[in-house]
Amino acid sequence: MTETNHETSLYNKDLAPIPQNKRTWGTWNYAALWISMSLCIPTYMLASSLIEGGMNWWQSILTIFIGNTVVLIPMILNGHAGAKYGIPFPVFARASFGTKGANIPALLRAIVACGWFGIQTWIGGFAIYQMMKLWVPSLATLPQIFPDSFGLQTGPAICFFIFWLLNMWVVYLGVESIKKLLAFKAFFLPLAALALLFWAINAGHGLGPILSQPSKLSGPAFWAYFFPALTGMVGFWATLSLNIPDFTRYAKNQKAQINGQIIGLPPSMTLFAFIGVVVTSATFIIYGESIWDPVVLAGKFENKLLVSIAMVAVAISTLATNIAANIVSPANDFANLSPKKINFRTGGYITGVIGILIFPWKLIADPNGYIFTWLIAYSSLLGPVGGIMIADYYFIRKQQLQVDELYQHKGRYGFSKGFNVAAIIALLVGIVPNIPGFLLQVKLVSATAFPVWISDLYHYAWFVGFIVSGFVYLLLMKKSDR
Repeated sequence: MTETNHETSLYNKDLAPIPQNKRTWGTWNYAALWISMSLCIPTYMLASSLIEGGMNWWQSILTIFIGNTVVLIPMILNGHAGAKYGIPFPVFARASFGTKGANIPALLRAIVACGWFGIQTWIGGFAIYQMMKLWVPSLATLPQIFPDSFGLQTGPAICFFIFWLLNMWVVYLGVESIKKLLAFKAFFLPLAALALLFWAINAGHGLGPILSQPSKLSGPAFWAYFFPALTGMVGFWATLSLNIPDFTRYAKNQKAQINGQIIGLPPSMTLFAFIGVVVTSATFIIYGESIWDPVVLAGKFENKLLVSIAMVAVAISTLATNIAANIVSPANDFANLSPKKINFRTGGYITGVIGILIFPWKLIADPNGYIFTWLIAYSSLLGPVGGIMIADYYFIRKQQLQVDELYQHKGRYGFSKGFNVAAIIALLVGIVPNIPGFLLQVKLVSATAFPVWISDLYHYAWFVGFIVSGFVYLLLMKKSDR
């Protein structure tokens, strides 16, 4: 496209289509991307939280494998447009939501990324705290400066803000500065994970006692936990299933993004989750309690130097993941609000501030809050967006987009003053069925406020939203003949 066929309010160099000659990512680039993204502390915690919730090792692994196989489908489907047209997620969303309406899914996606940024920053900051208090014990006994309602101790808070500033410094330097950190992570974190696995097997007296830990769930209790957990697994990558065009826009061809994601996502998530499951099961044998947070676990080791090395490794790998996974995408999303005023750096700063305001330490304070509140809640927002975008691209547009018009308010994607009313209605209709269950989950209403079958829909939030919104969108668009 040329400089003359776009509007400046919809265009900047970060949002422009990638030319064909610059699309250089092959199959193994995407496989490596997913391997790198999957090898992170939240993946470990995802698996270990299922053990803490009462599942045994094979139930946890199977739940994670099924969840990641399910989310792979919208990942590949949405990735198609990025690979075909070289456009990022916010621009792709204009086809279904309108040139202005695309800000709605972009902001929903961005806010979730801010949440993940906050969680990862808290993990990295707490790792620093675990190391520092070994060498400076007084850090653990500093006077309390935050209100009790914050649930934030002074020592961890100081380390959290130090790590937050480090993230913002990397944002200031730009994305290129993260390359060496990603290389370090790709090399060191698998080694650290394997070392932790061998420690667990040795200290837990072999795999036999670890894997023989029985499930605490059976019959209806198992299924009552399984389906919300499965939704949580899907929700874990529900963000990337939307903005995967941000990455597939660099693909050499469709085969590269499809095969790369199949090779990289389910296997790497399942393998790393297995380590989390084994180690968490071992902690019950070793310490008499399930410790699902690896940073807390490492803090129990007696060797100060070992703990320090482990925590520095966690901090650096978390920093690398945070920038790659939780800054790049929301920066594009915020840029879509005002391409002339917001660039990558500004978008990164906005992400950082919101990441503090969501109180990430509370989101991961316990496994139930992590899965049932955080992961499922946002999946209920992003599932409908995915359903609408896939329904539009495959059934309404037949995979055909007029790229130039994605950057024009007066083109076919301008709809009514920049908003596609059908998409907005479908989005709201897809969210509504999950609201009663969410209100019940966060204890804003009593258990008897809604019929059980209505509140139970929340356990399938992503699936309900995806199907309902996609179906309603198709009906409305067929009626409008648009």
